[in-house]
Amino acid sequence: MKILLIEDDRAISDLIKRGLEDDGNYKVIVAEEGNSGLEMALDDDLSLIIMDIMLPNMSGFDICRQVRSEGLMTPILMLTAKDGMDDMIKGFEIGADDYLTKPFHFDELFARVKALIRRDCLLRGNVITIDDLEIDTNSRIVKLAGKKLNLGSREYTLLEALARNEGRPISRETIQYKIWNNEDIMSNTVDVYIRMLRKKIDDNRPKKLIHTVYGFGYMIKKSDKK
Repeated sequence: MKILLIEDDRAISDLIKRGLEDDGNYKVIVAEEGNSGLEMALDDDLSLIIMDIMLPNMSGFDICRQVRSEGLMTPILMLTAKDGMDDMIKGFEIGADDYLTKPFHFDELFARVKALIRRDCLLRGNVITIDDLEIDTNSRIVKLAGKKLNLGSREYTLLEALARNEGRPISRETIQYKIWNNEDIMSNTVDVYIRMLRKKIDDNRPKKLIHTVYGFGYMIKKSDKK
């Protein structure tokens, strides 16, 4: 499971990264400032985000608000020296799932990490169903009307990203980051992959699942939604 840690204090980030990875179940990636932290937070493959509030360039509050505005429901644990009730309430109001103040005991942090990830797995489930499209996120097997679809790795990642945000548009820039990260790709690469998915999913369908949101990006939605 991949965890993003956004923390500008190197000693604290090293402690958390080492402690979580020693468990053997987690891979921790670290951002030391807000802008890069936000880019990394817009990754559907994350199991959890742990972030400080006071960060260079962009606050943890702003990152949390932006992540939620993109429709991403990745669990967020605020880890901060700001222990005022107003800050705690604000964090919960904008979409944080838990709040732990510094200094902290690592055992408590570890317990909260496990609880948040366990709860998220129960809420998400393993199979995403949109009309007759089924996506098993554990096995990465996709079926359409009961028949297995052969998708490349990036086709699958793009489809799952759209499906996890069913009914909500995703910008082309967000798609590009999720699928290709910082790779230098052609300007029409996203459109090419969308066309590939449409050919496999929507070619023989009277009511399409994949939709273009002109001037913004793409979305997937059930055919009975207007």
